[in-house]
Amino acid sequence: MSNTSENLKIVSLDVKDMRFPTSLHADGSDAMHTDPDYSCAYVIIRLQNGLEGYGLTFTLGRGTEIVVEAIRTLSSIVVGKVVTDIYKEFGAFWRSLTSESQLRWIGPEKGVTHLATAAIINALWDLWGRLVKKPVWQLLADMEPEQLVSCIDFRYLSNVITKEEALELLKKGREGREERMNVLLQKGYPCYTTQAGWLGYSNDKIRELANKFLNAGFTAFKLKVGKNLQDDIQRLEFVRNIIGWDRTLMVDANQVWEVQEAIDWMKHLAKFKPLWIEEPTSPDDVLGHAEIARALKPLGISIASGEMCCNRVLFKQFLQADAIQYCQIDSARIGGVNEILSVYLMAKKLGVKVCPHAGGVGLCEMVQHLQMWDFVALSGTSEGKWVEYVDQQHEQFVYPTVIENAHYLAPRAPGYNTELTKEALENYVYPQGKEWESMFAKGIFTDPRK
Repeated sequence: MSNTSENLKIVSLDVKDMRFPTSLHADGSDAMHTDPDYSCAYVIIRLQNGLEGYGLTFTLGRGTEIVVEAIRTLSSIVVGKVVTDIYKEFGAFWRSLTSESQLRWIGPEKGVTHLATAAIINALWDLWGRLVKKPVWQLLADMEPEQLVSCIDFRYLSNVITKEEALELLKKGREGREERMNVLLQKGYPCYTTQAGWLGYSNDKIRELANKFLNAGFTAFKLKVGKNLQDDIQRLEFVRNIIGWDRTLMVDANQVWEVQEAIDWMKHLAKFKPLWIEEPTSPDDVLGHAEIARALKPLGISIASGEMCCNRVLFKQFLQADAIQYCQIDSARIGGVNEILSVYLMAKKLGVKVCPHAGGVGLCEMVQHLQMWDFVALSGTSEGKWVEYVDQQHEQFVYPTVIENAHYLAPRAPGYNTELTKEALENYVYPQGKEWESMFAKGIFTDPRK
């Protein structure tokens, strides 16, 4: 079928509640989220010509059904549109989703409606990549600066970055682009791992996993902290003895501390030379983060945050206030690719390194594209930067992330690497998937339908 506008019309938007029982092994556990079941709201957008795009937003189990409902509610804005019309004015379309005059009230641009927006937007980017037969990182890197800027809603950002400044940065970013693309295709993009650092893991499991990743060439490791100071001190010492002092160590408190408590706690951990403390306090507390940053700077400890930062405006303030030295965008927390592009541009202008949050279900698969685009077409460097890597649920995807020598290899398949396998859908759609039915029957989990 040819790409006539009739064939490119969106005829359906389907959404599924997908859950994986990671709580059984304490995978993903931290001081705040003690028993996550890695999950996602999974969107399938279908065109008249049969082509499909897949998108998702990451959740921790309970509550996924609420995001699913929000996606269904937003779908009326999407279905019936000609997809190429969306891409021509993508920034305007994005605003139509996030500023629908009644739905906006239950955001605006945060929480469940924004997670729902991200899933839909991510599916549209996957579809775009498939239409032009390019992986999303390359689709972005090949765009003319004007086209890329037209994907972004600059509302509320102009006191930090204007469209004109964004264009300038992207035009500068074109210098040496081909060379960097070759480097990327040969070597990939560096990553660190959190897989050995979950709070619920025993020392034996930490040792086994840390050694596994050391043998795989990893030089940067992240540990969860924040529940018990003495335990943290012992675990950091334990891990330093395994990985040595010449490798990079990061720590992550997942928002559990008060501002002063974060400062005091980190003074005790400073001797282990952590590069950063991630999410030391409430993810909305810009001034609190700034205060912690000032206090810890003399100790050589930076602040990283952003995985729970709800929109570009909050990112703007974190960057303006020098409250974070490492900006951690998440591919599903704010409104998908379009909004994330604006955060990269602000971070570039203000000289802050972006190190994406990943892990979960599909987050590694997606953020690799964003960081690779940044390397090729915007910041032009991977110096002192990484993408997080967690060895979780990659087998559920048709085109899983590929890691070699502690580098993400550049995806070659068209799209955003977001398509789940047929088996994943059969086994883990909630609550009627085969694996869930089996776990309910064994009494491992309670059937919500009973």
